Amino acid sequence: MELTQSMLANLLDRVPRPSGVLHLSQDIDPHALVEKLASLHGEPRALVLDGVMAPGVSEVHGANLLDLLDLLEDRAETVVAWADGGQWLGAGTAMDAQGDIVPMLAATPRQEQALSAGIARQDEDWVERLIGITGWVLPPRRPDVDWAQVETRTGTRLPRDFKRMVETFGEGAFDEYLHLNQEPWTDWKEDGLLVWAGTEHKNLYCWRIDDGDPDLWPVTVQTYDGENVPFDCSTAEFVCRILVEKDHPFTMARYFDTHWFMTYRTNV
Repeated sequence: MELTQSMLANLLDRVPRPSGVLHLSQDIDPHALVEKLASLHGEPRALVLDGVMAPGVSEVHGANLLDLLDLLEDRAETVVAWADGGQWLGAGTAMDAQGDIVPMLAATPRQEQALSAGIARQDEDWVERLIGITGWVLPPRRPDVDWAQVETRTGTRLPRDFKRMVETFGEGAFDEYLHLNQEPWTDWKEDGLLVWAGTEHKNLYCWRIDDGDPDLWPVTVQTYDGENVPFDCSTAEFVCRILVEKDHPFTMARYFDTHWFMTYRTNV
C-alpha cells in the first residue's frame, strides 16, 4: 500500500493526544512511514533498534524521551522519534495487543529546558543552553568540518560558538524557521556583514565584522526592508534569547512554546 500525504495526515490525527499509541495495519510499510515523516520533520532520533534501547537515550537530560518508550510498555521493536513542536512523535514497529509486530505511531508531550531570566554572564555556555532548549539528542552532525578551508574561503576567522553550532546541529532550521548556514554568506562583506542564518520572513542574521576577535563580533539583523538592527551578544546567545524571550524584537517565543531543531535529511 502506497502511503500518501493525506493518508499520513489521517493517521497522525488518529494518534491519541496528549499521549498515546496507534497500532497500524500490517499493509503499511513501516520504512515508508518513517521516510514520509522524515521528509516532513527531518532526521529522526533512534530510540529502539531490534528491541534494544538505542545508546544514550536514557541519559538524555530533560528530553523526556523515556515517556515515549513508556507508552510502548517494552513492546517496541524498532522506533525512532522527532521533536515536533510541543510533542515527541514516534514511529516504527511494536507488538500490539495480539502479540503481532505491526507499524505504529506514538506521541507524548515534550518538555524543554527553560532559559533562566536575567542570565547575562560572559562565561555562559550558550551552545549547551541551545542544546537544552531544543531537546537535541542526536550525535554531532558535522564534527569533522574543515574550518581552515571554510575560513580561507570566507576570508576571515569565524566565531567559535558558530562553529560549534554547525558541528552540533548541522544542516537544518530552528523551529523549522531559522535556517542555520553551514558557511557564512559573503554577499554583504563589503558592507562589513557576514550572514550566518536567515528566516522564512527574509530577515538575515549577520555579524558586524572587524579585525578584532571574532568571538566578540556583535550580531546584526538585516531586516527584509534593509534595516540593520544591532545586538551586543554572541551568535548562540542570540539564538537562545529569540527562542525563549517573548519581549525580544525578533522573538520566536510568541509562536512556539517548545523549540526544536529540524535536521535536513542527508541520507535518503
